Amino acid sequence: TFCANMIMVSDKVTGAHKDLSITPVSGVTMALGYYVSSLISTLIICFVAMGAGLIYIANVGWYLSAADIALMALDVFLLTMFGTALSSVINFFLSTQGQISAVGTIVSSGYGFICGAYMPIGSFSEGLQKVLSFLPGTYGTSLLRNHCMRGVISEAAAQGIPDEHIEGIKASLDCSIEFFGHKVSTGAMYVILCAAIALLLGIYICLNIWAARRAKKKGKCKILRFSEVFYDKHRQTLYGLYE
Repeated sequence: TFCANMIMVSDKVTGAHKDLSITPVSGVTMALGYYVSSLISTLIICFVAMGAGLIYIANVGWYLSAADIALMALDVFLLTMFGTALSSVINFFLSTQGQISAVGTIVSSGYGFICGAYMPIGSFSEGLQKVLSFLPGTYGTSLLRNHCMRGVISEAAAQGIPDEHIEGIKASLDCSIEFFGHKVSTGAMYVILCAAIALLLGIYICLNIWAARRAKKKGKCKILRFSEVFYDKHRQTLYGLYE
């Protein structure tokens, strides 16, 4: 989502954003246009990757149900909405090509670790796990892992593996997340993720409303200053015309 949403910053660099701002479209509508276009672009990529993953799973061992696949698609959709909202808020403050490169590098190299995408959060230290439990992306990753692994874990239990080992496997793979010793249910994970999406999207819209009002106020000030300078420069001429 950060890469797809970089077009918003690139338009600022090239001046295309100013060209779009002269159209009779409100700033909020244009901001939501950037959000929706980035969301659609990222969803195409993510669902293609999900399809490729399902083809691989079908070849090595299929334990998924139709409900699992539907829930996985929902998880991908919500995570993409969250990532697009987060990138929109961050990219709002960027205005140069150097900033684009720096943020893209930091996100691509660091965020995959702290959200548990590259390696399970359960493999981190206990202190770091508590810190990461405050991040909404942690629960999105856990939802995706739960629905990807449900069939395999159910099959393992059916083969007679003890429950304590099953719970240990689920904890090590982030299927079971705790918030300061309290286990977070799947329903609570959905609530946290949806609330984070709504909050970030609200912040993004408010930032654009504030920017539009600031630009409008600045434009009025420029017109006022121009009229004052023009009057001072041509005061005698204007007075003669009046007479």
